[in-house]
Amino acid sequence: MIRVSPTLYLRERDLEWQFVRAPGPGGQNVNKVATAAQLRFHLNNATYLPETLRKRLFYLARGRIAKEVTLVIEAHRYRSQERNRRDALERLLDLIRRAAIIPTPRLKTRPTRASRTMRLETKRRHGLLKRGRSVEPEAET
Repeated sequence: MIRVSPTLYLRERDLEWQFVRAPGPGGQNVNKVATAAQLRFHLNNATYLPETLRKRLFYLARGRIAKEVTLVIEAHRYRSQERNRRDALERLLDLIRRAAIIPTPRLKTRPTRASRTMRLETKRRHGLLKRGRSVEPEAET
């Protein structure tokens, strides 16, 4: 079990690891060793997570969800496989923590009379300023 928060846990069997060759610098090492980590988290198997949390997680990670409803996180920031593995897991946990925060619903409010008056006054002053910049032709007498 992987602890996300005091009340949330992930099962390790829902995580699938794959290691591939990393792009970027690394010299000969990059051509020989698979240091980049790909972490796949199967959202359909995680029925122990609350449904609302899974929906928010799906929304937050919509660009990283594969066809089979699998969240894919790629980590190739470091040259070591172990550090990339920790980085991918930490990024997954961070994403789940963010999804666990319930957003407060927005309350509709109307602008106050003073704010409406101030806005119209500012617009009027700005219009006068712009009108004052224009060059008017001289009137012939």
